[in-house]
Amino acid sequence: MDIAKIRAETPGIAHGIHLLACGSSLMPQCVLDAVISHMELESRIGGYEAHTSEAEMLDGTYDSIASLIGAKRQEIAIMENATAAWCQPFYALPLKPGDRIITCQAEYAANYVAYLHRQKRDGIEIDVVPNDASGAIDLLALEDLITERTALISITWVPTNGGLVNPAAGVGAIAKKHSIPYLLDACQAVGQMPVDVEVLGCDFLSATGRKFLRGPRGTGFLYIKEKWLESLEPAALDHFSAPLIDSGHYALREDARRFETWENSYALRAGLKAACDYAMTIGLPAIQTRAWGLANGLRERLARLPGCRIMDLGSEQCAIVSFTIEGLEPDFAVRSLRAQGIAIGMTRPASSLLDAERRNLPVMLRISPHYYNDEADLDTSVVALKALL
Repeated sequence: MDIAKIRAETPGIAHGIHLLACGSSLMPQCVLDAVISHMELESRIGGYEAHTSEAEMLDGTYDSIASLIGAKRQEIAIMENATAAWCQPFYALPLKPGDRIITCQAEYAANYVAYLHRQKRDGIEIDVVPNDASGAIDLLALEDLITERTALISITWVPTNGGLVNPAAGVGAIAKKHSIPYLLDACQAVGQMPVDVEVLGCDFLSATGRKFLRGPRGTGFLYIKEKWLESLEPAALDHFSAPLIDSGHYALREDARRFETWENSYALRAGLKAACDYAMTIGLPAIQTRAWGLANGLRERLARLPGCRIMDLGSEQCAIVSFTIEGLEPDFAVRSLRAQGIAIGMTRPASSLLDAERRNLPVMLRISPHYYNDEADLDTSVVALKALL
């Protein structure tokens, strides 16, 4: 990996130290160029005309996403964000009173709200699988929770509040064994590690463009395993997802785009394609090795600070580092470092409430290096934190 070249291709490097890839990472120049170029084309010749002019490139976005995650292009729908992508299959599944959903302790709050919504509306029930000794999903306990009423397994692969990496492929093997649909929230995983839907064994996968993938905000995508396209009908339709045949009939699209609607931002799609292609050019295994290595080095540095506690769970930890420092208010630390041109973040208990309640978590600081960062970024940030003590 040519770090000097990568940093030169990242305009944000010139404006400070950015250590929050888990929120919204720095875009490479090619992504910025793709978005701006299409917007400029729209401004010159019109939106419809720009789409027609660039139709082949824009249509290739489906191929790029499919290649990124080991899927088929007909299994990909492009969405405006990861939540919209996740909600499409969740609300399309015909869950009925008494059906049970299995989820995890580290589940993202937005997903859990949706579970409660369908519990209230449809009478479903929610089972939460306990963690193993490392803090990851206990696969044996997961299998023990399954009954004839289990209708869905839905988990977050990498939570928003720390470095835990849940055993997503192990969950997939259990789901397949019991013929249970499996919905995987890969929002924090895509872009920082290899993702292969066949290895994962998931039926549905949702992700965003803005985090580790380094795409523009307002982009996301949904993977739906091909077999589900024969039976799963979206909760809402328009004339793109289901064209009218005559005044009394419509026909669902045969691909995953039945979960899309007609209007979208083609400029952002161009940026999403560029982000996928850029990541694949560098190589996801290399990205994982570097990003996770930087995060481990950061944990070692932070552990030497007085009163610092690293809060990450799991035997395998990714490029999200959560921690507290005794006597240091997270909001003050974030604002103080921002004033010095250093971007870090914090995570509040409400974002992963089940985990926060189980562990009695406070507001935590959160730093997430990516492969474009270097050791000097980590050193400078830790020195800045130490100066606040």
